[in-house]
Formats: sequence, structure tokens, C-alpha cells
Amino acid sequence: MPKNGKNKWENDVAYSNTLLLINGKWRAAGSGRTIPIVNPATEETIGNVAHADRADLDEALAAAANGFKVWRAMSALDRSRIMRKAAELMRERADNIATLMTMEQGKVLAEAKIETLAAADVIDWFAEEARRAYGRVIPARGPGIYQLAVKEPVGPVAAFTPWNFPINQVCRKLSAALAAGCSIIVKAPEETPASPAELLRAFVDAGVPAGVINLVFGVPAEISEYLIPHPVIRKISFTGSTAIGKQLSALAGLHMKRATMELGGHAPAIVFNDADVSSAAKIILGAKYRNAGQVCIAPTRLLVQDKVYKEFVSKFAEGAKAIKVGNGLDPESKMGSLANTRRVPAIESFVQDAVAKGGKLEAGGHRIGNKGYFFEPTVVSDVPKDARAMNEEPFGPLALISPFTTFDEVAEEANRLPYGLASYAFTSSTKTATAIGSAIESGMVAINNVGLGMPENPFGGVKDSGYGSEGGTEAMEAYLNTKFISQTGV
Repeated sequence: MPKNGKNKWENDVAYSNTLLLINGKWRAAGSGRTIPIVNPATEETIGNVAHADRADLDEALAAAANGFKVWRAMSALDRSRIMRKAAELMRERADNIATLMTMEQGKVLAEAKIETLAAADVIDWFAEEARRAYGRVIPARGPGIYQLAVKEPVGPVAAFTPWNFPINQVCRKLSAALAAGCSIIVKAPEETPASPAELLRAFVDAGVPAGVINLVFGVPAEISEYLIPHPVIRKISFTGSTAIGKQLSALAGLHMKRATMELGGHAPAIVFNDADVSSAAKIILGAKYRNAGQVCIAPTRLLVQDKVYKEFVSKFAEGAKAIKVGNGLDPESKMGSLANTRRVPAIESFVQDAVAKGGKLEAGGHRIGNKGYFFEPTVVSDVPKDARAMNEEPFGPLALISPFTTFDEVAEEANRLPYGLASYAFTSSTKTATAIGSAIESGMVAINNVGLGMPENPFGGVKDSGYGSEGGTEAMEAYLNTKFISQTGV
């Protein structure tokens, strides 16, 4: 990549340094510290992001406390109008923002633009929910008594988000918090800082008052360990690994802070004998290799009934081999790079272990080239249950296919792991669809489709995949307190 941060496919967008947003001002860290940003497709440094220290966090906390007083006093209608303006700005700026995301994260440009435009839809949906945070009147047992249940914003929020969907993961938390009347401090991912910064810029430019939204970067553990116990913060929302989520959840519980946790997954995708095999293979293929498999709800354990097993493996492996991998800014690329250097050896290790334990490598299995974090779309069939990838979340372009015979057998396998985020099933039988939808222990189940991420739908897991929702009306509830008021006339 040229030194000016531009590339041969997109010459009018240059990657620039990312600043902190505190009390309405974009600024460097007080210490001047920065973190380098690497383009995962080229392994070249393309910019840096400001590294917040404790003094910066204290300023952000003070700003959030003051911003909350202003924002909660604003009418729901006015909050909604500002949010809708931010959504329009995201649509107007989508091309530039998507390019920045691809440069720092690696996903193909088409996916980055879809994520950016989807953020606008999320904002719009929560903007409307801001006007519908209803309470209720409760019938009293005596005359002259009014009993009211009213909804109030919980207070300043601390949100912690990952690098796989730099805008989407911030947008859900930010939009729900603002719709409810809360202020927020976002600790966005240091590896992919520019695109979430542009999301917050849209809100600032739309007229969100100073202090209502704040953005910091730094050492994740240091920031979370300081913000979560702080008395200003009343709620946290975290998206990331189960291991880290458990630590942050414990810290939040220690300080009686409300928490939403969207954690790891290991989604089964069940294909029954009566399914349309070609359609199922195509749908699962698209979901599996989206964002190079770095998706918490990506189908990973593909469980296929014995009569259609060979046909499915053949079609799926053929589709995986046909995926063109390359720089996400190249319009011909259908899958980009992995997001960071850690993912390459991790996926290699999973593949080697699966094959060593008896799995059959049907497609891929290797790193592509020696520059950029590219990995082949990989398919391993006949994978035994004791393979590491069948028990640990691979979080990459690795599909594991195993046969099953009976309904009870596949239901048991689907529920075997402690994860319970997303699950998929494909069948032409209404009876089977109803039965498997009921049998699976999962926060979300998609049958004959993979559509789980619409803003109006609940989005969250059970078991070790977390608790709470980041979509639907359920998401709003996490940012609202219910206050009961009993009033008697005098």
C-alpha cells in the first residue's frame, strides 16, 4: 500500500489517525500515546489510534455524568429526531466508511458497506423505540389511588465491543442506550478504530449534546477494570469471548451493575434427509464464510443426516473451493483476510488437529501466500467429537461436517456444548421444524434460513453464550429502570 494510505482500488479514501471523543471534542490522549493500526491484507501500518490513560477515562466519566443529565431531560421525540439524522448521515457516508472498515478489518468491501448501511437501519429502529418506552397504569384496590409503573433510563453506560463487526457491535449498544435516554462511554476495538469512530461522528454531527457519547481506546483490561466499578457507570454491555465475558460479568455483579453479555458461540447447522440439499449448502456456505468466518453466529458444526451426507459434503466443498479470496478492496474478492495475525496459526492448529483425529480435508486447510492474513475456505468432513474445533469456537473460515442418523442423536449433539447463541436447521417437514426448534438449547434458531440479525428481532444467547438481548424491544429493557409510583389524593 502506498505511504499515503491509499490503495489501487480506492484512490479517494485515505486512512487517517483516530482520536478519542470526550465531552464533544475529538482529541489525542493526554499522554500523547498511540497504538499502530495494521492493514491485515498487506501487513502494513496505515495509521494509529489514541491510547487513553486513566486521566482521559476520568474526563470521559465526568462528561458522561453531565451528558446524562442533559440527554435524559430531552424529550423522546427530540432524541428520536437526532438519532434519525445520524442514520441519514451514515447512509450518505457509507462508501467512505466501508472503505475504512475494509482497510483496517479485512472483510470485503461489499460486506463492509452492508454493515454500514445496516447500522443506519438499527439506528432508525431504536429511534422509533425511543418514542415507545411505555409504562402502565395498575388498577388500585381502593378509591383515589393511582398506581403507575414508569420507565426511566438506567444511567451512564460502558460498552465494550470487538473487532469482527466494528460498527454493528457498537451501533446496537449505542442506539439502545441513546433511545432509552442514557449517556455512554464506548471502548471500541483498538485493531479497527476508524469505522466505529465514524459512527460516533455521525451522531455528533447530527446534534447529540456534548458528553452524551464518548469514545476511548487503550488496554482493554485496564479500561474495563476501571470503568465497570466506577460509581458513574450504571450498566455495562459487552460483546466478546466467553472467558472475558465471565470475568467482566463477575466484576459487574460485584458492584451491582446491570450487564448485557453477547458471548461466544459454536452454532450447529442441521441438515435433515428431506431438506433441499443444494439450497441448504448454498445458504450455509454464505453464512459460514461471511467475514472469513469471524462471526459469532456463523454455522460451524454442520450436522448432516446420513442419506444426504455425501451429496451435501460434495456440494459444500465445491462451493468453498470456488470462493475467491483476496484483498477486501478488490471488487473480485468474495472473502477477505483474517483480521489479525493471531487467527492464522489458530485456524492452522484447528485444522491439523481435526485431520490428525480422523477428519478428512475436503477443501482448503492452508494459509494463502506469505503477505496478509489470508486463509483458504476450509472444509473438514467426518470430524470426531473429540477434535478441538468441535469443542472450541474456531472463529474463522473452517466448516466441520459430521453425519447423524436419528433426530434424538442430532438434538443431543446440538446441545452438547456449553454454548447456546445461534442454531440452524434445514428440513421440508413442518413437524421436524417444530420439533427441532423446540429441542435446541439456543437463544436464536433459524430454520431454512440464516436471518438472525434484524434490529427488530431479539439477539442474544443462553448458557455460556451470555444473557440479555441486543435487538428487539428486549434490548431497550436493559437500559431502562422500572419505577413504581403509588399516589393517593389528599
